[in-house]
Amino acid sequence: MKIAILSRNNKLYSTQRLIEAAKSRGHDPIVVDFLRCYMNIASHTPTIYCHGKELNSIDAVIPRIGSSVSFYGAAVVRQFEMMGILSLIKSVGITRAQDKLHSLQMLSCKGIGLPVTGFANRPDEIEDLIHMVGGAPLVIKLLSGTQGIGVVLAETKQAASSVIEAFMGLKANILVQEYIKEAKGADIRCFVIGSKVVAAMERKAKAGEFRSNLHRGGTSRLIKITPEERSTAVRSAKILGLDVAGVDILRANHGPVVMEVNSSPGLEGIEKVTGKDVAGMIIDFLEKTVQIKQKRRVKENTS
Repeated sequence: MKIAILSRNNKLYSTQRLIEAAKSRGHDPIVVDFLRCYMNIASHTPTIYCHGKELNSIDAVIPRIGSSVSFYGAAVVRQFEMMGILSLIKSVGITRAQDKLHSLQMLSCKGIGLPVTGFANRPDEIEDLIHMVGGAPLVIKLLSGTQGIGVVLAETKQAASSVIEAFMGLKANILVQEYIKEAKGADIRCFVIGSKVVAAMERKAKAGEFRSNLHRGGTSRLIKITPEERSTAVRSAKILGLDVAGVDILRANHGPVVMEVNSSPGLEGIEKVTGKDVAGMIIDFLEKTVQIKQKRRVKENTS
């Protein structure tokens, strides 16, 4: 197969590993900078171009799209889908996951465990908002934040009020969430492919920090997850329409709670900690998905 890996940088660890895994299985991978793509949205004949050339011989695409460029990236993926080209990660899943508020609303409707979360628009609602999530300490998150950026732990009601008021004054959209103290600055990244958690690791914040992101200096280790955590991760990915996802879970006293679902989870941390060939698993799953699609097409043509 000719596989287009939609990535802005072909030197990134995740991109390189997908290239290696695809080549080792006899495929022809190419890296496409999706921000350099442009589309002709025409009736019956949608097309997509990059550097002046039409991308018309692609069998499947693997999106690697960050939150800061998710709007355009999802549009490019949608265009490939309109052309009948299989995308490992669907455009609808990308847009759902990148909208933190929307994704939490969808998960809550299906009974997935979540931290108590508040969302408001006006400064005169701050006190009620703080009370609603159980008071301080609490966590304040920018909806547009990523890798721990724009996430603040407010340890007192006064601090929480000041931070929320400042963000609202800047017209920033924020979530206010209860602080899961018993998690002790650690979370679990579950890597989901299809209907399975294929790898999992615990990420722990460095001393004096509550954010467990590896980009923030956190550490990671191999961990065994519970059946309930496994089920929560798989269900969360499925609810958002993602066949490949990184589901971040906290261990609360009342069970696992989902913090976030990532539609383009990095491979470096999870592969190095677990020693698993996650990139290879992704390509294997893509092969099976393409085979299923081809069989359906043959069945439709013969029926």
